[in-house]
Amino acid sequence: MTDQTTVLECHELVKSFSEGERALEVLKGINFVAKKGDRIAIVGASGSGKSTLLHLLGGLDVPSQGDVKIMGKDITGMSDAERGLHRNHAVGFVYQFHHLLPEFTALENVAMPLLIRKTELTTVKQRAGELLSRVGLGERLTHKPGELSGGERQRAAVARALITNPALVLADEPTGNLDGKTGDQVFDLMLELNREIGTCLIVVTHDTQMASRMDRVLTLEDGRLTESR
Repeated sequence: MTDQTTVLECHELVKSFSEGERALEVLKGINFVAKKGDRIAIVGASGSGKSTLLHLLGGLDVPSQGDVKIMGKDITGMSDAERGLHRNHAVGFVYQFHHLLPEFTALENVAMPLLIRKTELTTVKQRAGELLSRVGLGERLTHKPGELSGGERQRAAVARALITNPALVLADEPTGNLDGKTGDQVFDLMLELNREIGTCLIVVTHDTQMASRMDRVLTLEDGRLTESR
């Protein structure tokens, strides 16, 4: 039975891809549990399947075998629409590239997950404005992504991931596209907000220094996940 602090469970996750006439097994039975407030780094060599695993954990893809539960609900057996709805309520994503929509302002981009829910517009604007101020962009609400620096765009992406107060935040190389100083500032912000909001934060990274700042470090090698700290 899932206890109330468990945010994510995955059981015997397998992911295979067809390569000609043979199947390439990228993940070979992944098991782990993450709880509220956990800060977990997943590390591994390039091409080891880290991003593939993150997509499965967030319901962006489905496993060949096994299951994933977010907040006690098995997302593996859901329809695409059901999985999308659950994702909108329980999961926030931060990517290496910000994926902000260029035609919308910072405020509109951050508000998007709540607009998809059809949340009342006044509430949405207030929440998005507060979060953007919290990440240091209170003076940039009406600026479009092309008018923001790389660090500012990534800060806006962090705000967008958190606007729904998700139980789980998944980040894929969140500072990989930034210079060292800016990357450190963005990651400091992510850790600070993680502490304040109490989300479970899982970060895929090749940066050993970043991984060392997390509570748990999981290594993906040869399709299997081992806990190194």
